Amino acid sequence: MTIDYPTATAGALAKALADREVSSGELVETAIARIEAMDGDINAVVVRDFDRAREAAKAADAALARGARAPLLGVPMTVKESFHIPGLPTTWGVKQFKGWTPPPGFEATAVTRLKAAGAVILGKTNVPPHLAEFQSNNPVYGRTNNPNDLGRSPGGSSGGSAASVAAGYVPLELGSDIGGSIRVPAHFCGVFGHKPSFDLAPMTGHAPPGFNEPGAGVDLSVIGPLARTAADLDLALSIIAGPDGGAAKAYRAELPAPRATKVSDFRVLILRDHPMAEADDEITGVLEDLAERLGHAGAKVMNSHPRLPDIAAGHQAYAAMLNTIITRGAPTAPAPMDAHAWMNALDTQAATARAWAALFEEVDVVLAPPFGVAAFPHDDSPNLFTHTLTINGYETPYLAQVAWAGMATYPGLPSTCVPVGRTEGGLPVGVQIIGPYLEDRTTIALAGLIERGV
Repeated sequence: MTIDYPTATAGALAKALADREVSSGELVETAIARIEAMDGDINAVVVRDFDRAREAAKAADAALARGARAPLLGVPMTVKESFHIPGLPTTWGVKQFKGWTPPPGFEATAVTRLKAAGAVILGKTNVPPHLAEFQSNNPVYGRTNNPNDLGRSPGGSSGGSAASVAAGYVPLELGSDIGGSIRVPAHFCGVFGHKPSFDLAPMTGHAPPGFNEPGAGVDLSVIGPLARTAADLDLALSIIAGPDGGAAKAYRAELPAPRATKVSDFRVLILRDHPMAEADDEITGVLEDLAERLGHAGAKVMNSHPRLPDIAAGHQAYAAMLNTIITRGAPTAPAPMDAHAWMNALDTQAATARAWAALFEEVDVVLAPPFGVAAFPHDDSPNLFTHTLTINGYETPYLAQVAWAGMATYPGLPSTCVPVGRTEGGLPVGVQIIGPYLEDRTTIALAGLIERGV
């Protein structure tokens, strides 16, 4: 095999498979060998399905020999542990659900669509308990380490997802995001990640253990890809997007083309500061360097805009909704909101979305940090509410960092995390590109232009 597997993109591997330059069996064995050799230290792929993957690779090779074609036919990948796959456990890192498996036939819609596109699923990747941390350590599977520095967090909650891509196990992963759970791991590990517009890709089958049939879905939460390149984000999004169930009888997804295809045609607003969260100078410095390069390439770069929504008020409303969602089912948690307060919160959310839409009449994208620091050292403090992060020499609240991701989450906007630099210590630094609702291809397009160099 002449392909450099640890750096190859999903699109390039799919083409090599279609051109019969390599077999799916070879790719799968290469991926398995890499996981078995390296994952003892990283601990990203915590649920392994290698036997079924080998069988799927044989079927993919037979289909390719017949001339069959599909976007990911024969390409290996992994998915986040929180997605239901029959025969594999879904625990969300919660000890009492160790070994729980979904009922036969109850598979996440996105996983089914990826398999239909030819992807070969090697297994599932690690998460924090309840998907509610910026680290990925739990009593079921243990701790995932960052491939760039084993003593640091890979992020959360899609920490195993980002680590799997960063370690060169797979070119593509499937994660989820409600508070930065795709974007923060992508930032920490130096890979690409995309949080789609709300409700663009169906959440069916991304559900806590114990749910034996689809529920009503979760406000704010989305599923989306992580990858080695922006083009693969777009490829994966095109596969998983679109309604399922009864809505699929009448609707389909047809995303608009990017607003621009050249850097010089983009109108870019830079947000270095957030009133509710700090960012280290190393992080904002990388953002400022990118802004300067975009300006030199002809983009219209703005450092402020009068139509920027009130992001402090937006964060407070977002935090109240998020707390209500993540405490559902907790036996000792008080009801954070009554039904009428929740309805009022949805009205406020709709007003915030309209304010962002007004901004995007005059701006194409907003660039901001995904998180206020690079990957931080592992921290086993039991109380998240007393965690702190040192930013510019000062101790700051750990959980406040969700504000950076919440800017896009609360109004349901697409946000693409693109790796753009390194700290002095060599840790990856990403930038999130926030765009207009359902204009996911605009943020991914700019990520691709940045990837190719500006």
